[in-house]
Amino acid sequence: MATLVALAGIAALSMNVFLPSLPGMARYFGVDYGLMQLSVSAYLAASAVVQLLVGPISDRWGRRPVMLGALAIFLAASAGTLLAPNAGWFLVMRMIQAVVTTGLVLSRAVVRDMVAGPAAASRIGYVTMGMSVVPMLAPILGGALDQLWGWKASFTAMLALGVAVFVLAWVDMGETARGGLSLRAQIKAYPVLARSGRFWGYAMAATLASGAFFAYLGGAPFVGETVFHLSPAEVGYWFAAPSIGYLLGNFASGRWSILVGMDRMILWGAVVTVAALAVSLTADLAQLHHPLMFFGAVAFMGLGNGMVMPNANAGMMSVRPELAGTASGLGGAMAVAGGAALAALAGYFLVPGAGATSLLVIMLLSALGSLGAILAVMNAR
Repeated sequence: MATLVALAGIAALSMNVFLPSLPGMARYFGVDYGLMQLSVSAYLAASAVVQLLVGPISDRWGRRPVMLGALAIFLAASAGTLLAPNAGWFLVMRMIQAVVTTGLVLSRAVVRDMVAGPAAASRIGYVTMGMSVVPMLAPILGGALDQLWGWKASFTAMLALGVAVFVLAWVDMGETARGGLSLRAQIKAYPVLARSGRFWGYAMAATLASGAFFAYLGGAPFVGETVFHLSPAEVGYWFAAPSIGYLLGNFASGRWSILVGMDRMILWGAVVTVAALAVSLTADLAQLHHPLMFFGAVAFMGLGNGMVMPNANAGMMSVRPELAGTASGLGGAMAVAGGAALAALAGYFLVPGAGATSLLVIMLLSALGSLGAILAVMNAR
């Protein structure tokens, strides 16, 4: 379990440790914030492709070799970000770094290889609870590193921690995929997933719940600096808010998913998310501008997502257990593709002089879509 937490955690670290440095990175490379924000949205788009491919590949050839190969590529790309001479090369290396999201797909698939149904949701909840400590601490670490040594310090930290996780996986990660299906057999089984309303309902609940969070990732550094006038270190401290909520939400999933059931846990999480973002948007429209109103609401959004995501992922993989990796990868690809689109949309609206309103509207609409998706699953039963 500790190894699975580390594999998922290095992917989370790569996603957000450098976020407090985004405005400074734009100044360093001499480009607009919107272009540098592609290090979030383009990374998510590349992650979607990775997750779409890595699930079927690991179903065929095993979890262990695929994970070790992905980590090796991540290490090379991390070194590349430090050596990039301009923003273009940096973004290319950053997109290659997205291969590390293999850890998110395979940590879930390994759990589903071992247990099923609500028990899988419970274990996934505990894995992501441990992993959620990383995005809680990473922006704080990134902001502090930026203050001390500049933006490159965060990417140096990724490289060093990537080496440590590679060694851990090499020593400890066993193989859990049993009798992998050939790619031809998997392709023949895809229509079962494609025709399953349950699969799409769970996948959309996860996609739109995470979409609200990814929109926040793309826009919060801008809001923190231009609306609340926070330093990179202060943005890093406030960034812990959703991770604290996510930690508690995953604990709730681990503790109660077996007793309450996957669908009701998803429903409650979606309701919490919608309510929190509606309150924050109302406060923003009433000109009640304070970091606590914005980041406090996002903490409750994290709580809701922590209840939605483990259960929705377990639901997706329950449709065809022998395609657990494929279902996890496809669902993950949808989540990050949707997240990339929403992060890019947030970056489009966040121009000099803009407030937090447009970002909150995007996040609230995404959360409402997640609520509608799980209601559709429950009504179809």
